[in-house]
Amino acid sequence: MSDKKTPLYDIHVASGAKIIEFGGWLMPVQYTGIIEEHRAVRQAAGLFDVSHMGEVSVSGPDATAYVNRLVTNDASRLAVNQVMYTPMCYDHGGVVDDLLVYRLGEQEYLLVINAANIDKDYAWMVQHAANYDVTVKNISDVTAELALQGPRAEAILQPLTDEDLSTIKYYWLRRHVRVDGIDCLISRTGYTGEDGFEIYCAPEEAGRLWNRLMEVGKPLGLVPAGLGARDTLRFEAGLPLYGHELSESITPLEAGLGVFVKFDKQSFIGYEALLAQKNAGVRRKIVGIEMVGRGIARAGYACHAADRVIGTVTSGTYAPTLDKNLALAILETEFSAPGTEVAVEIRGKLVEAKVVAKPFYKRRK
Repeated sequence: MSDKKTPLYDIHVASGAKIIEFGGWLMPVQYTGIIEEHRAVRQAAGLFDVSHMGEVSVSGPDATAYVNRLVTNDASRLAVNQVMYTPMCYDHGGVVDDLLVYRLGEQEYLLVINAANIDKDYAWMVQHAANYDVTVKNISDVTAELALQGPRAEAILQPLTDEDLSTIKYYWLRRHVRVDGIDCLISRTGYTGEDGFEIYCAPEEAGRLWNRLMEVGKPLGLVPAGLGARDTLRFEAGLPLYGHELSESITPLEAGLGVFVKFDKQSFIGYEALLAQKNAGVRRKIVGIEMVGRGIARAGYACHAADRVIGTVTSGTYAPTLDKNLALAILETEFSAPGTEVAVEIRGKLVEAKVVAKPFYKRRK
């Protein structure tokens, strides 16, 4: 299977981006440099191509009941034009994927899923649609997505639209917004820990939209940002990355996402397994770790305490905003309290570290 390209691929190459393979896609990992792009998003704004993400439309008389069967959060609590984050679980409580659910109408939804999971997720959704009067469509190929993130995002986007962006609240959306004449769906969402917007449009319009945003945003400090900065930004904000902090073997409760598991609605896939885990108490959980000794903890490195392995690093990097080497790790619960001394095995050496609170970074509102 050959790697796929987003509609913006040629623009990235022309901009001198370093391209890597990610989840079956050729994507820009960086333009000028990860730390520079990361800081721009924290201080001004960054523009990300996230057209590799998957989009699935769900509509029909049973849409709400169907979505609520699939996911752990409660779609029935959403108003039309509201967005929610949710895990989607297997029967055993492990995670198929984590996604955003957009309520577009009483019985119409848009589900935004991770790029590497599109085929798996869509097959899972179709499989579970059998008993519902719904139409489930994979519209990933006819949907481009840009993420404009950072404190100046609204100031950059506003001149390009007549829509009053200040009236779009956090985790709300608006359809059919004209951005420089282009028909877009806009939501006040993101994966960086900053204010910002995710903007969906037709693939053939994505290049013009990207160029116009860069043009208007440049004087305000807007930079193109790659997957490298996207990862360090979400990491500082304590946001999970599927395959790392959430997976087929890591449940939402272990990941600290219990607030997105609505047990009162009951009949979702994974309900019994997660309820049993909740009642028994989780045996391990995702925690923050700060390196005390020198070195960077990378995903997969073993964590030690009490003369044994007590868990594994799920993500780790240098955190530019905090100027520290930090990690997220899944540890036995007894070692999860902030201040607990642990060690990370880096190239055969045990390096001193300690458990710290997460998220590592919270923006000032």
